[in-house]
Amino acid sequence: MLYPIGGQAQIEILYHFGALTRDMIEIAMSKKTRSTRNSALRASAARWRAEVESACEHKGLLLTPLRHQVLAILAESSAPLGAYAIIDQLSRREGKPIAPPTVYRTLDFFLENGFVYKIESRNAYAPCEHLGHAHHGALLLCEKCGRSDEIEDVKLDGLLQEAAARAGFSPHRQMVELVGLCRDCTAQSGDRAAAVSATTL
Repeated sequence: MLYPIGGQAQIEILYHFGALTRDMIEIAMSKKTRSTRNSALRASAARWRAEVESACEHKGLLLTPLRHQVLAILAESSAPLGAYAIIDQLSRREGKPIAPPTVYRTLDFFLENGFVYKIESRNAYAPCEHLGHAHHGALLLCEKCGRSDEIEDVKLDGLLQEAAARAGFSPHRQMVELVGLCRDCTAQSGDRAAAVSATTL
């Protein structure tokens, strides 16, 4: 009698009989994760762009052609981008050099309106999932894939404000950055560790 075998068991059997190497397993796992991540990224990017466009229309803000292009570049990126990476992509799309001050003004426009946040430690910009608000949370920065996620936490904000007040400090802006592994990279590391440990048995 034949029984269906799950994906992990198939991988272990193929590895055991020499049909797969560890490198082949890691490549296959990363492609599966990348494919899932890319489709989620595209949906999220389209949603964010639509929200920014709607917010601009609602507030009477002008989205110039340059702002549209920078918006598209930020939305399509899987990781935060620095100003010069944006300038480079714009130059390639336009087929001509782009003046840095125009891009910096555009990024300032997005920052002032709460459409992006700036990752100070990386001097990079990323789409803000919570449009139009003061950032009172923390950024979770993945050191493996470069992904950034923003979390909102009123308690964390309160603790930081209280600590600043006790020190006699008046903050104008705050951003807490936590560096580590994102959910996908943590899972991928766990999957690889499981695959490697299963093959050493």
